Amino acid sequence: MRILQICSAREIGGGERHLADLANALARRGHDVFAALSPASPVRAELRSLPPKQIIELPMRNSLNLASAVRLSRFVREHQIEIVHAHVARDYPLAALATGRSKAQLVLTRHVLFPLNRIHKLTLRRTARVIAVSQAVAASLNSQRIFAAEKIVMIHNGIDVQKFARSREDKVTDRKLRLGMIGHIAPIKGQEDFVRAAAIVQTDRDDVEFIIAGEDKSQSGENRAALEKLISNLKMDQTVKLIGWVDEVADLLSTLDLFVSPARSEPFGLSIVEAMAGGVPVVANASEGAREIIEDNQNGRLVPVGATEAMAMAIMDLLNDRSERKRLADNARLTVHGSDWPVGRIMNYFGDVAQASRPCIHAQDARAT
Repeated sequence: MRILQICSAREIGGGERHLADLANALARRGHDVFAALSPASPVRAELRSLPPKQIIELPMRNSLNLASAVRLSRFVREHQIEIVHAHVARDYPLAALATGRSKAQLVLTRHVLFPLNRIHKLTLRRTARVIAVSQAVAASLNSQRIFAAEKIVMIHNGIDVQKFARSREDKVTDRKLRLGMIGHIAPIKGQEDFVRAAAIVQTDRDDVEFIIAGEDKSQSGENRAALEKLISNLKMDQTVKLIGWVDEVADLLSTLDLFVSPARSEPFGLSIVEAMAGGVPVVANASEGAREIIEDNQNGRLVPVGATEAMAMAIMDLLNDRSERKRLADNARLTVHGSDWPVGRIMNYFGDVAQASRPCIHAQDARAT
């Protein structure tokens, strides 16, 4: 198949990491993969399996940029694109316009729980498939009644499991135990709850350090400022480290004794799956996505959303029981690497996406995966 991935993002996040992994894996499977990116997009450097000539850069500031739509539509026709795949809501109308005068089929991936708006209802009538990254996202899409139910398919986000299947860093007896979380700094990601739980843990033991990886995407940096103030007020300055954006997530995970996901709402939870693949035990808020990944007390621990004391107790429980940490980590690794991953099996994810797209085109035009 000839597939065009569209991404207007100017920063790398979970959705962008997913897009890059997907594009690279589909290219390695023999598909002709193209990409449309914003100028100077950091995603370009991640598309290592795509020839430079198959990447186009054009302004994509908003969904009504007609000049970009015309240019992209011409690109689709000239390269005989069969599937146009968009991942961000602001790119959906542009992708729809780009397919309008071609035989290309439009596939959307929905990574978030937020509802789509009126312009999407007007512009997305020709959508062939919508991939929801979790059952929660699929339910949200169905409730909006923008797409026919048969067009919505649930496929969990995939990861390159081999990238995370590395030996954990050798432990030294005099090193502090290390807990970490990953996510852009925002109230919905729960960094403040993580810090409050850390403060409770610190009253019980002083051999633990807490790592927060992620950037503040707010315009004035108010989220990080509020978080730094809380850390200072709780006298956690020497214990909690804000390390900013991390390019090599696998390297960070290999140093952790415990991964924490305090997100108050999570459509899927890519970082949770990455931690599980790396053999790091997980404590997570029972958000929408986390409940689809973690079976409580089997391959991780779930606590009620916003219950910082319960989170702190779960953390201390595992810090005090190395064998239990190992049991959960081993089960988590089996879950992610195993063949029984629910519906969108991680190992077969890229093949599943191709299969979800295949009914959109005539069989004689499809290449074998």
